[in-house]
Formats: sequence, structure tokens, C-alpha cells
Amino acid sequence: MENTKDLTEHTSRAERKRRDSFGMFDGYDSCSEDTSSSSSSEESEEEVAPLPSSLPIIKNNGQVYTYPDGKSGMATCEMCGMVGVRDAFYSKTKRFCSVSCSRSYSSNSKKASILARLQVAGKPPTKKAKVLQKQPLVAKLAAYAQYQATLQNQAKTKAAVPVEGFSWGNYINSNSFTAAPVTCFKHAPMGTCWGDISEGVRVEVPNTDCSLPTKVFWIAGIVKLAGYNALLRYEGFENDSSLDFWCNVCGSDIHPVGWCATSGKPLVPPRTIQHKYTNWKAFLVKRLTGAKTLPPDFSQKVSESMQYPFKTSMRVEVVDKTHLCRTRVAVVESVIGGRLRLVYEESEDKTDDFWCHMYSPLIHHIGWSRSIGHRFKRSDITKKQDGHFDAPSHLFMKVKEVDAAGEWFKEGMKLEAIDPLNLSAICVATIRKVLADGYLMIGIDGSEAADGSDWFCYHATSPSIFPVGFCEINMIELTPPRGYAKLPFKWFDYLRETDSIAAPVKLFNKEVPNHGFHVGMKLEAVDLMEPRLVCVATVTRIIHRLLRIHFDGWEDEYDQWVDCESPDLYPVGWCQLTGYQLQPPAPQSSRDSQSSSSKQKKKAKSQQYKGHKKMTSLQLKEELLDGEEYSFLQGASDQESNGSASYYIKQEP
Repeated sequence: MENTKDLTEHTSRAERKRRDSFGMFDGYDSCSEDTSSSSSSEESEEEVAPLPSSLPIIKNNGQVYTYPDGKSGMATCEMCGMVGVRDAFYSKTKRFCSVSCSRSYSSNSKKASILARLQVAGKPPTKKAKVLQKQPLVAKLAAYAQYQATLQNQAKTKAAVPVEGFSWGNYINSNSFTAAPVTCFKHAPMGTCWGDISEGVRVEVPNTDCSLPTKVFWIAGIVKLAGYNALLRYEGFENDSSLDFWCNVCGSDIHPVGWCATSGKPLVPPRTIQHKYTNWKAFLVKRLTGAKTLPPDFSQKVSESMQYPFKTSMRVEVVDKTHLCRTRVAVVESVIGGRLRLVYEESEDKTDDFWCHMYSPLIHHIGWSRSIGHRFKRSDITKKQDGHFDAPSHLFMKVKEVDAAGEWFKEGMKLEAIDPLNLSAICVATIRKVLADGYLMIGIDGSEAADGSDWFCYHATSPSIFPVGFCEINMIELTPPRGYAKLPFKWFDYLRETDSIAAPVKLFNKEVPNHGFHVGMKLEAVDLMEPRLVCVATVTRIIHRLLRIHFDGWEDEYDQWVDCESPDLYPVGWCQLTGYQLQPPAPQSSRDSQSSSSKQKKKAKSQQYKGHKKMTSLQLKEELLDGEEYSFLQGASDQESNGSASYYIKQEP
């Protein structure tokens, strides 16, 4: 009798192992007493204590989930992630929800990930899959666990960086803020492959409403998105928001629906709602039919998007923060989320550093300065230090090619430019030198050093330079030359007085991408006057591709003009994802004392550049130019469209 019982139990366990690879719900019985072997084996990721049998744990007794009417169970589309009835899926293999998904998958992805092979119901075995199927289920799960561990090791920087007293979730909820979507930031992780992750997407997350001694999971839906962060609500809570919680979508604790099935993790309903249903299996099948989840390879994509080509000990040329007119050699000391801490090569104690993103226009390959005729400070170090090597030129951001053969910028031409020493100001400026490959040396009128040490380099296609009249037609305050007495400032008078000409409008970059930003959106932004700091910030104004960035809690005088494609802007949650320290909004006490301490803060911020900061822009009345001398193309400020023709002035001959 005992032998018969053992044989029956062995057969049942073997049947479960055989069935576990069939459907996306088939692992949900992994926390039942019958399947304790899979969760307590030495190959599993962690020890799982036996769970009380009285809990309403999802289990299937080795059978594929079915509807109450006996129809077959569920499947997940490998292409779009939609969950649906297996019989309704396309073709015999039931891998895709439609013909279009099947064709898209075939053309875009020649190979399936381990996760997809183990997760999707009814997938025909490939050569590699046949090898996996010959192994027992525990070995498959162990292989998958090792795969997941490898991805997590590659993305160690995912560890959250707590900011004492500040929570993005609470900040957004309490003020009903909106965050800029991840797709606005092409340089950030997942910026180009975020897909259609939106409200309503279902995921599997740890169940915190549980008193069990082991880590269990439950399904939750995205209620609200804020950058990388999502407000989640457990399935079964309906309109009850009492246990809603914020979580980073790219974090290691969020998984696609079906992950528990393939990894042998238990699904347990939250304690608060355990009494609501007796058949949780039927509840999940009903709720998940037609719902979307994360792509099967989402975790892999996150890991891959957080691999950065710049490595420590690489040598680069970077702007000299004490003399903007020249560059120096610096060495990559650390890389965090694509941001580089560069230490100037002559710094013996490694404290003379400079922070910038790897796509910053301020860094270049070794030899760049000589190739274009830019000033360069030769290092006192005559020989490379051991282990240091030049960063390959292909790693740096490429600028657009320009044709300087015809009409081109010339020395002495006037224009408007963002002052790199006071990024809240757009100033009257002059082209001081024309370099090769489209680069220009520019000086701020009335504030230039006699030796030109504060000239700065912008490319001709830079979004930080503008034609004469840009500020006036877009109703932006233009900072006139220091000491210029004839106010309000008039370009026509100034050009005549200085016997100079304006740079032709057609030479400026008129491209305006469909960036997706809107006024009021929250984000994380670098304080470019102290570029080691990433702060809580808000978009307060949009002029075509130009964004006015306000640092929450600080006065408007610290605002900065930034391009919409700047690599110094990041989605909400970027610091948490990458391990960078986020600077929270200034507390009330700091705001109250800003008036008395603004000079000290200015001085501290300017130490990143030359030890001084230019005067703040003069308060000018916004006044249009005289109609007799200029005619305007129709347009208005605060543009959020792709139109570019409206923000330039057309000069009459």
C-alpha cells in the first residue's frame, strides 16, 4: 500500500514537471505543499519555508489552467506581451496573439530569450529548447535563476539611493504633478525602447501585505506613471487605494506576468482581500484576459541599456573649468548612469574634477583640439600613467556636418547665446574665432576678459546659439552688454553703433524635434553650475526646443535654459535606478533664507567655473523691435510644436 502511494506521488510530481512548461499560470502552485520540492531544492534561488495550507494559494495540481467551462488556459504574446485565451491565439504554436505580431517577431527578433522559451505556452522547441526540455524542471529553473542573477550582476547600480525625507511618489501624489515620460530622454536607459508601457499594464511584484516567513508575489496593475516610477495597485483591490505603492518599473522586483510560473515563485493574494474570492484562479484568468504585461525580455533590455562604453582610466579632452577657452586632458575616474567623473590629469590628489555626461558636447577624443584649432593646455605629465589609455574616438557624440564653403559665420558677427557662466541668461554675443569642422569661439559682449580666457566653444549647429532678435520675438529677456547705457536695448541701434553685422539667420539650427515635453512636467536635472548635482526640477517654459528648467525650492534666478535633447536631463526615478544621489527640493527654511544667502550660493556655484559668476541679467521691459526696421514672421512664444519658422526675425534689405 505504501509503495503504491509513493508511486502515485512520484507520478504526480513527474506530471507536474512535465506540465509546468505548458502555460503561463502553471507555476502558480509552486507554494503549495505538493510542490515544496521545487522551491526547497538546492538549485533554487532561495530557501522557501512551507506555507500554511489554509491560505488561498493559487494551485493547479499539475494541470493546465482552464476556464470554468473547460476551455483551454492562457498564453502571453511573445511580441506585444498581451495576455489572452490560448485557443484564441494565432497558429498552432499559440505564440502570438495575431498575424501582425507573428510577422513582426520574425523580422525583428531571430532568437528568443531564455525567459521567452520558458514562459510562453505551446512554443515549438528549438534545438536549444530541446536540450532544455530533456532536463528536469528544477534544472531548467536553476538555469533561468542563474540567467536572472547574471542580469542583476550586470546592473548592480540599480540599488536604490535613499534621499532622506524625500519621496518622488509622495511629492507627485500630494501635488498632483505630472512627470515627463521616459521617451523624452533618448540618452537615458530604456529611452528608445520603452514601448507602450502605460497605465493598465500588469506586473508581478512582491506581496507586502502578507505575514508569511518567505517572499511571495502577487499581480498588480499600473495606476499612474511618473518617469521610471509607477504607482501600483494589487489585483483585487478595485477602487481601494489604501495599499497602493510606488515602485521603479526597471527595478529588480518587477516582473512580467508569468515570471512566477517559470521561476517557481508563489503567488499569494494580499491578506486584506483574501476573503473576497474563493476561486482566485478564475479571478485571475478573467482579469488578465486581454491585459498587457511587460515584454518577456524587459529585464534584459534594462540591463543592456545600462551598459556604458566609457570605462575608468580612459583619457579624454574636456573643457578647462578655470579657462573656458581651452581644453585639458582628464581621466575617467568613475561612471554612474552614463555620467562621468573626470579628474584632470595633473591632479595628484584627484580632487580637481569635472562631471559631465558621456554624450556631453564638452568632452572629446584626444587630439580633437589640435584637429580643429582649439586652444589646449598641455599637461605637465610627459608620459601616460600606467593603465591609462585614450578613449576611442567613436565613443563620442558626433556633430552634424556643415558646409562652410559658401556663406558662413565670420569673426565679428553678432548673435545671441546662452551664457555658460550664467545659464539663466541669453546674452548679446560675438563670434571671436571660426574654427574647423563648424566650431565657433564666442564671447559675451561687455564681459570678456582681455586675453579671451572666457571665450567658449559652441558648434554652429548648437541649440545654445540664436540669431539676432530671437529673444525679442519669443519674449525672452535678453541680457545686454554690461555697462551698455542705452536702454531698452535695441539690436538695430547696437549694430550701427558697433559697426557690426548680424550672423545670417539661415546658418542657425532650425530643427525642432517632437520632444514631448510640456510646461509643468517634473524631471531630474543636472545643475550645470555644479554639474555633480542632479536635482528635482520642473519645466517652466518651452520655446520650440529650448526648455526653461526650474530647480524646485529655489528662486527663479537659478533657472537654466537647456536644450530638449540635453544629456543632462533625466526621467523621474533615474537617480534611484542608476545609484546616483538625488538632490531634493530646498526645504522651507532654505527658501526663507534665500534672499540673504543668494550671494554665497552664487559664489559657491561659480567655483565650478573660473571662481566667479557674471552679473544676473538686467530687468528689461519686453518690447518688440521697431516695425520700420524689422518685419517679423508670424509666431508666438512657448511653442511646443515642431514648427521652426516662427522664431526667427527676417531682416529687410
